[in-house]
Amino acid sequence: METIAADIRTWAWHSAPHGYNFNGLLIAHPEGNICVDPVEASAPELEEIVRARPRRVLLTNRNHVRDANRIRERAGARVAIHPADAPYARSQGAVIDDELRAGERVGPLDVIPVPGKSPGEVALHWRERKILIVGDAVIGNPPGRCAMLREQVMDDPARLRESLRHLLELDFDILLVGDGVSIMRDAKERLHELVATFTG
Repeated sequence: METIAADIRTWAWHSAPHGYNFNGLLIAHPEGNICVDPVEASAPELEEIVRARPRRVLLTNRNHVRDANRIRERAGARVAIHPADAPYARSQGAVIDDELRAGERVGPLDVIPVPGKSPGEVALHWRERKILIVGDAVIGNPPGRCAMLREQVMDDPARLRESLRHLLELDFDILLVGDGVSIMRDAKERLHELVATFTG
């Protein structure tokens, strides 16, 4: 696992069809450690996660169940997802314990709605650290830039574009992405560049 920022470690699983990494996060916090969108972990990575005893696993969207069940079982963590995305996640075998609702605060993270790719997609904003965590709303590909997934995999592309416009109202400098390469400085400017390309 790699330390990507103070109190935040990440591990990756390479997706050959996509040509970039999928990323999981482990956040250390006094109120309880948190996993976000945990990708498949190697045996040493899993042991490191289990030793950290995360209390919560937060899923940003219905397609990021990934290795949540194994971490839930091994670490005793509770898995949370937005209720609008929960039925699909459960249909894919996810065990969901809690609802993750817009406006809620989990440890240091504010839950921000970003519907469009799916109805229950959320981002997580660590306002004190100026860090924004996203799942499928934005990807870091090519490295150093923000992009969107193909419209064919989105429920409502126009709604997602509007959600991304609203993200620019937040104060952040770092963008940690579930897919691709995270942007460790000037991330708001990179997102603004993407939003500036929208025509509708």
